[in-house]
Amino acid sequence: MAFFGPESAIGSDILDIGSRKALTKRQRGIGVDLGVPGQFDVPNVPDPALYCRSNFASACGNADAGQEVKFAKGTTTLAFKFNGGIIVSVDSRSTMGYYIASGTVKKVIEINPFLLGTMAGGAADCSFWERNLGMECRLYELRNGRRITVAAASKLLANVMSAYRGYGLSMGTMITGWDETGPQLYYVDNDGTRLKGKYFSVGSGSMYAYGVLDNHWREDLSVEEAIDLGKRAIYHATHRDAASGGINNLYHVTADGWKYIHGIDVNDMHYEFAEEKKNAMSS
Repeated sequence: MAFFGPESAIGSDILDIGSRKALTKRQRGIGVDLGVPGQFDVPNVPDPALYCRSNFASACGNADAGQEVKFAKGTTTLAFKFNGGIIVSVDSRSTMGYYIASGTVKKVIEINPFLLGTMAGGAADCSFWERNLGMECRLYELRNGRRITVAAASKLLANVMSAYRGYGLSMGTMITGWDETGPQLYYVDNDGTRLKGKYFSVGSGSMYAYGVLDNHWREDLSVEEAIDLGKRAIYHATHRDAASGGINNLYHVTADGWKYIHGIDVNDMHYEFAEEKKNAMSS
Protein backbone atom coordinates (compact mmCIF):
# COMPACT_ATOMS: atom_id res chain seq x y z
CA MET A 1 0.00 0.00 0.00
CA ALA A 2 1.31 3.45 -0.86
CA PHE A 3 1.10 5.59 2.25
CA PHE A 4 1.90 8.81 0.44
CA GLY A 5 0.26 8.14 -2.91
CA PRO A 6 -2.94 9.56 -4.31
CA GLU A 7 -4.99 7.02 -2.35
CA SER A 8 -3.84 8.59 0.96
CA ALA A 9 -4.73 12.19 0.11
CA ILE A 10 -7.07 13.89 2.57
CA GLY A 11 -10.49 14.24 1.03
CA SER A 12 -12.44 17.46 1.01
CA ASP A 13 -15.16 15.77 3.06
CA ILE A 14 -12.83 15.70 6.09
CA LEU A 15 -11.91 19.34 5.63
CA ASP A 16 -15.59 20.24 5.39
CA ILE A 17 -16.47 18.81 8.81
CA GLY A 18 -18.10 21.51 10.91
CA SER A 19 -19.39 23.48 7.96
CA ARG A 20 -22.76 23.82 6.26
CA LYS A 21 -21.20 22.25 3.18
CA ALA A 22 -20.69 18.96 5.02
CA LEU A 23 -24.19 19.11 6.49
CA THR A 24 -25.71 19.67 3.05
CA LYS A 25 -23.80 16.67 1.67
CA ARG A 26 -24.93 14.53 4.55
CA GLN A 27 -28.56 15.47 4.02
CA ARG A 28 -28.29 14.58 0.34
CA GLY A 29 -26.27 11.42 1.08
CA ILE A 30 -23.46 12.36 -1.30
CA GLY A 31 -20.11 10.75 -0.54
CA VAL A 32 -20.29 11.27 3.19
CA ASP A 33 -19.86 8.48 5.71
CA LEU A 34 -22.75 8.52 8.17
CA GLY A 35 -20.21 7.94 10.93
CA VAL A 36 -18.61 11.37 10.39
CA PRO A 37 -19.25 13.67 13.38
CA GLY A 38 -21.98 16.24 13.06
CA GLN A 39 -21.64 19.96 12.72
CA PHE A 40 -19.52 21.66 15.37
CA ASP A 41 -21.13 24.24 17.63
CA VAL A 42 -19.05 27.02 16.09
CA PRO A 43 -20.78 29.93 14.31
CA ASN A 44 -20.53 29.33 10.57
CA VAL A 45 -19.56 32.92 9.80
CA PRO A 46 -16.36 34.53 8.46
CA ASP A 47 -15.35 35.79 11.94
CA PRO A 48 -16.61 33.50 14.75
CA ALA A 49 -14.91 35.58 17.45
CA LEU A 50 -16.68 38.78 16.35
CA TYR A 51 -19.99 36.92 16.15
CA CYS A 52 -19.57 35.61 19.71
CA ARG A 53 -18.64 39.06 21.02
CA SER A 54 -21.73 40.56 19.39
CA ASN A 55 -24.28 37.88 20.25
CA PHE A 56 -22.99 35.91 23.24
CA ALA A 57 -21.34 38.56 25.39
CA SER A 58 -21.39 37.92 29.12
CA ALA A 59 -22.60 41.19 30.62
CA CYS A 60 -23.99 42.64 33.83
CA GLY A 61 -27.11 44.75 34.16
CA ASN A 62 -28.77 45.59 30.84
CA ALA A 63 -25.54 45.70 28.81
CA ASP A 64 -26.70 42.62 26.86
CA ALA A 65 -30.17 44.02 26.12
CA GLY A 66 -29.53 44.12 22.37
CA GLN A 67 -28.30 40.54 22.11
CA GLU A 68 -30.32 37.82 20.47
CA VAL A 69 -28.94 35.29 22.95
CA LYS A 70 -28.53 36.16 26.62
CA PHE A 71 -26.74 34.17 29.30
CA ALA A 72 -28.99 33.21 32.20
CA LYS A 73 -26.73 32.69 35.20
CA GLY A 74 -27.28 32.40 38.91
CA THR A 75 -25.05 31.52 41.85
CA THR A 76 -23.40 32.85 44.98
CA THR A 77 -19.75 32.14 45.76
CA LEU A 78 -17.48 33.91 48.23
CA ALA A 79 -14.06 33.64 49.81
CA PHE A 80 -12.24 35.74 52.39
CA LYS A 81 -8.93 35.83 54.22
CA PHE A 82 -8.55 36.22 57.98
CA ASN A 83 -5.85 35.55 60.53
CA GLY A 84 -6.82 31.88 60.76
CA GLY A 85 -6.57 31.20 57.02
CA ILE A 86 -9.16 31.41 54.25
CA ILE A 87 -12.86 30.55 54.15
CA VAL A 88 -14.45 29.47 50.85
CA SER A 89 -18.25 29.25 50.93
CA VAL A 90 -20.61 28.55 48.02
CA ASP A 91 -24.16 27.49 47.21
CA SER A 92 -25.05 24.54 44.96
CA ARG A 93 -27.91 25.71 42.71
CA SER A 94 -27.52 25.62 38.92
CA THR A 95 -30.08 27.63 36.95
CA MET A 96 -31.00 28.28 33.34
CA GLY A 97 -33.17 31.36 33.57
CA TYR A 98 -36.11 30.49 35.78
CA TYR A 99 -35.42 26.77 35.47
CA ILE A 100 -33.45 25.13 38.31
CA ALA A 101 -31.29 22.60 36.49
CA SER A 102 -29.64 21.15 39.60
CA GLY A 103 -29.50 21.71 43.33
CA THR A 104 -26.35 19.72 44.05
CA VAL A 105 -23.61 21.30 41.93
CA LYS A 106 -20.12 21.21 43.46
CA LYS A 107 -18.94 24.78 42.85
CA VAL A 108 -15.55 24.38 44.52
CA ILE A 109 -12.85 22.81 42.34
CA GLU A 110 -10.18 21.08 44.42
CA ILE A 111 -7.16 21.93 42.25
CA ASN A 112 -4.64 20.34 44.62
CA PRO A 113 -4.43 19.78 48.41
CA PHE A 114 -3.45 23.45 48.94
CA LEU A 115 -5.35 25.20 46.14
CA LEU A 116 -9.07 25.76 45.54
CA GLY A 117 -11.08 27.41 42.77
CA THR A 118 -14.73 28.49 42.70
CA MET A 119 -17.27 28.32 39.87
CA ALA A 120 -19.54 31.15 38.74
CA GLY A 121 -20.80 31.78 35.22
CA GLY A 122 -20.79 28.95 32.71
CA ALA A 123 -20.40 25.65 34.54
CA ALA A 124 -18.65 23.96 31.60
CA ASP A 125 -16.17 26.83 31.17
CA CYS A 126 -15.29 26.97 34.87
CA SER A 127 -15.02 23.22 35.28
CA PHE A 128 -12.91 22.64 32.18
CA TRP A 129 -10.43 25.47 32.61
CA GLU A 130 -9.95 25.02 36.34
CA ARG A 131 -9.33 21.30 35.91
CA ASN A 132 -6.92 22.20 33.14
CA LEU A 133 -5.27 24.56 35.62
CA GLY A 134 -4.92 21.63 38.03
CA MET A 135 -3.01 19.73 35.35
CA GLU A 136 -0.73 22.72 34.72
CA CYS A 137 -0.06 23.10 38.45
CA ARG A 138 0.87 19.43 38.72
CA LEU A 139 3.23 19.70 35.75
CA TYR A 140 4.84 22.74 37.40
CA GLU A 141 5.35 20.75 40.59
CA LEU A 142 6.94 17.83 38.71
CA ARG A 143 9.27 20.10 36.74
CA ASN A 144 10.38 22.31 39.63
CA GLY A 145 10.13 20.03 42.64
CA ARG A 146 7.90 22.43 44.58
CA ARG A 147 4.29 23.58 44.65
CA ILE A 148 3.19 26.43 42.46
CA THR A 149 2.30 29.69 44.23
CA VAL A 150 -1.26 30.93 44.29
CA ALA A 151 -0.17 34.04 42.41
CA ALA A 152 1.39 31.97 39.62
CA ALA A 153 -1.61 29.63 39.40
CA SER A 154 -4.03 32.54 39.11
CA LYS A 155 -1.78 34.14 36.50
CA LEU A 156 -1.81 30.96 34.40
CA LEU A 157 -5.62 31.01 34.39
CA ALA A 158 -5.76 34.75 33.65
CA ASN A 159 -3.38 34.28 30.70
CA VAL A 160 -5.62 31.60 29.21
CA MET A 161 -8.69 33.79 29.67
CA SER A 162 -6.90 36.70 27.97
CA ALA A 163 -6.07 34.45 25.02
CA TYR A 164 -9.72 33.43 24.67
CA ARG A 165 -11.18 36.89 25.29
CA GLY A 166 -14.12 37.55 23.00
CA TYR A 167 -14.80 33.90 22.24
CA GLY A 168 -17.90 33.68 24.42
CA LEU A 169 -16.47 32.19 27.62
CA SER A 170 -18.32 33.00 30.83
CA MET A 171 -16.37 32.62 34.04
CA GLY A 172 -15.92 34.46 37.31
CA THR A 173 -13.73 32.50 39.69
CA MET A 174 -11.66 32.86 42.81
CA ILE A 175 -8.32 31.07 43.04
CA THR A 176 -7.20 30.74 46.64
CA GLY A 177 -4.81 28.70 48.72
CA TRP A 178 -1.76 28.64 50.93
CA ASP A 179 1.86 28.78 49.75
CA GLU A 180 5.22 29.85 51.20
CA THR A 181 3.99 33.47 51.32
CA GLY A 182 0.94 32.53 53.37
CA PRO A 183 -2.78 32.68 52.49
CA GLN A 184 -3.54 34.25 49.10
CA LEU A 185 -6.79 35.10 47.32
CA TYR A 186 -7.26 36.15 43.68
CA TYR A 187 -10.25 36.87 41.46
CA VAL A 188 -10.04 35.88 37.77
CA ASP A 189 -12.73 36.27 35.08
CA ASN A 190 -13.29 35.53 31.41
CA ASP A 191 -11.91 38.93 30.33
CA GLY A 192 -8.52 38.07 31.82
CA THR A 193 -9.07 40.35 34.81
CA ARG A 194 -6.96 39.30 37.80
CA LEU A 195 -7.36 41.00 41.17
CA LYS A 196 -5.81 40.32 44.55
CA GLY A 197 -7.91 41.02 47.62
CA LYS A 198 -9.01 40.12 51.12
CA TYR A 199 -12.52 39.06 50.20
CA PHE A 200 -14.56 38.54 47.04
CA SER A 201 -18.05 37.37 46.16
CA VAL A 202 -19.15 36.39 42.65
CA GLY A 203 -22.57 35.58 41.21
CA SER A 204 -26.12 36.86 41.03
CA GLY A 205 -26.40 36.79 44.84
CA SER A 206 -23.05 38.46 45.45
CA MET A 207 -24.60 41.84 46.33
CA TYR A 208 -26.40 40.30 49.29
CA ALA A 209 -23.29 38.37 50.34
CA TYR A 210 -21.20 41.54 50.15
CA GLY A 211 -23.74 43.27 52.42
CA VAL A 212 -23.03 40.68 55.12
CA LEU A 213 -19.26 40.61 54.53
CA ASP A 214 -18.93 44.40 54.53
CA ASN A 215 -20.64 44.61 57.92
CA HIS A 216 -19.10 41.67 59.75
CA TRP A 217 -15.74 40.78 58.17
CA ARG A 218 -12.58 41.57 60.09
CA GLU A 219 -9.08 40.11 60.07
CA ASP A 220 -9.09 38.95 63.69
CA LEU A 221 -12.09 36.62 63.37
CA SER A 222 -11.79 33.34 65.19
CA VAL A 223 -12.15 30.17 63.12
CA GLU A 224 -15.65 29.59 64.51
CA GLU A 225 -16.68 33.18 63.74
CA ALA A 226 -15.25 32.96 60.23
CA ILE A 227 -17.14 29.75 59.49
CA ASP A 228 -20.33 31.32 60.83
CA LEU A 229 -19.78 34.43 58.66
CA GLY A 230 -19.29 32.36 55.52
CA LYS A 231 -22.42 30.40 56.34
CA ARG A 232 -24.56 33.48 57.05
CA ALA A 233 -23.43 35.34 53.92
CA ILE A 234 -24.48 32.44 51.70
CA TYR A 235 -27.76 32.01 53.57
CA HIS A 236 -28.80 35.66 53.14
CA ALA A 237 -27.84 35.54 49.45
CA THR A 238 -29.91 32.42 48.84
CA HIS A 239 -32.81 33.89 50.81
CA ARG A 240 -32.98 36.99 48.59
CA ASP A 241 -31.72 35.64 45.24
CA ALA A 242 -33.97 33.06 43.56
CA ALA A 243 -31.09 31.83 41.38
CA SER A 244 -29.05 30.79 44.44
CA GLY A 245 -29.83 28.01 46.88
CA GLY A 246 -29.42 24.34 47.62
CA ILE A 247 -26.52 23.30 49.83
CA ASN A 248 -23.94 25.55 51.46
CA ASN A 249 -20.53 23.91 50.97
CA LEU A 250 -17.80 25.49 53.07
CA TYR A 251 -14.01 24.96 53.11
CA HIS A 252 -11.30 26.20 55.47
CA VAL A 253 -7.76 26.63 54.08
CA THR A 254 -4.75 26.62 56.43
CA ALA A 255 -1.02 25.99 56.19
CA ASP A 256 -1.81 22.26 56.21
CA GLY A 257 -4.08 22.55 53.17
CA TRP A 258 -7.81 22.86 52.68
CA LYS A 259 -10.41 21.09 54.80
CA TYR A 260 -14.06 20.53 53.96
CA ILE A 261 -16.10 21.82 56.89
CA HIS A 262 -19.75 21.21 56.07
CA GLY A 263 -22.53 20.89 53.54
CA ILE A 264 -25.73 22.31 55.04
CA ASP A 265 -29.11 22.71 53.36
CA VAL A 266 -29.97 26.42 53.28
CA ASN A 267 -33.56 25.57 54.27
CA ASP A 268 -32.23 24.20 57.57
CA MET A 269 -30.21 27.39 58.05
CA HIS A 270 -33.35 29.47 57.50
CA TYR A 271 -35.14 27.93 60.47
CA GLU A 272 -31.95 28.00 62.55
CA PHE A 273 -31.47 31.74 62.02
CA ALA A 274 -35.19 32.47 62.38
CA GLU A 275 -35.16 30.84 65.81
CA GLU A 276 -32.00 32.76 66.70
CA LYS A 277 -33.62 36.06 65.64
CA LYS A 278 -36.77 35.26 67.62
CA ASN A 279 -34.76 34.53 70.76
CA ALA A 280 -32.72 37.71 70.35
CA MET A 281 -35.83 39.86 69.99
CA SER A 282 -37.54 38.26 72.99
CA SER A 283 -34.55 38.93 75.20
